[in-house]
Amino acid sequence: MTLSQHHDIVVIGAGIAGASIANELLERGQTVCIVDSAANPASACSSHAYAIAHPHVGRGAPRLLRLTRIAFLMAEARWGHVWNQHGIFQPIKKDKIFNRDDVASYLQLLDHDESMAQALYAREALKACGINQDGIWLPRGASLNLSEAAKDALKPHPKLHCCWNTSVAKLEKVALGWKLVDSQNRQIMTADKVIIATALETKKLTASIGVRLPLRPVRGQLSIFSVAADSVWAARLPRTAISGDGYCLPSKQLADRSYEWIVGSSFDEGESDLQDWDSSDDFNREQARGLLSYAEGDISQLQKAGSFVGVRCVAGDRLPIIGALAQRPGIFLATALGSRGALWSALAAKLITAQVLEDDFALLARLGFAADLVAAL
Repeated sequence: MTLSQHHDIVVIGAGIAGASIANELLERGQTVCIVDSAANPASACSSHAYAIAHPHVGRGAPRLLRLTRIAFLMAEARWGHVWNQHGIFQPIKKDKIFNRDDVASYLQLLDHDESMAQALYAREALKACGINQDGIWLPRGASLNLSEAAKDALKPHPKLHCCWNTSVAKLEKVALGWKLVDSQNRQIMTADKVIIATALETKKLTASIGVRLPLRPVRGQLSIFSVAADSVWAARLPRTAISGDGYCLPSKQLADRSYEWIVGSSFDEGESDLQDWDSSDDFNREQARGLLSYAEGDISQLQKAGSFVGVRCVAGDRLPIIGALAQRPGIFLATALGSRGALWSALAAKLITAQVLEDDFALLARLGFAADLVAAL
């Protein structure tokens, strides 16, 4: 495309958040320009092929619980074509006493019917999903390939313009809206409305217009383990995903009868190193024992076969930062998605599109957004 053009709407960032928002705007008939410093979509943390998606059902801030339920339903609808629904089991923490009736009542308070969440004693969980632990079974839980999802959302479209290999260093207010400027202080383009969906890079861009954001990196490493067919672990490997202290995907048997099992992830606050760490694999081996409640398991039998390292972006309260930047009209943010990128990106697409197009609040209310939730985001 020719640089220095003017666009109605520009989305900076072609990860899962930017791709979702751009796709939603296209579906609403808008013309969109997406800008990214890479040569293709989903080049950073959104290159993740092993993301999981489920509503948050633990104890936590009421707004977070309400938001993840809304976001999960939106993600399920948006990503249906790449939605690998295998269910997710969430074991009760080892130091907690589990009362199924109390937990079931709590799930009802969160507005989760049995299609979304079920409290099960170990014998029931073993029958339902093969996990011999007390906990919560989330039958609609899924995994998905964020890279595939982002690339599909940005497939060629007559109203989509893509500007690859283009890094935006700062934003400036101009008469026509906002100017995007590169590191050489050259104008890239101008836009009426700019949506920033660049994870940690959002901090730099908002700082250029006098807005400070409390963002920090969290490094995560997933380990891909190989388990021999005759290993003592083989009979215990799960056929569903498990989410607790860390998470794992269902094991997959390969042609040579060995198993591939993906376990993670480490949580290294303040770290942004994308190199593979042996210490993270060791951490994930311990996570594996905990997820399966298999304290006596010989972790040396979990042989390293690969890994994925991503750097997540989080805010202090763990809520995402999504929506219009009120003090800078025409600027919208989708950042701090943390480890729930699949969920928060679907929610960001609906909320930001409604705000960009100035839909009335009744539409947001129909989507499940109460005023306090919009304010929280």
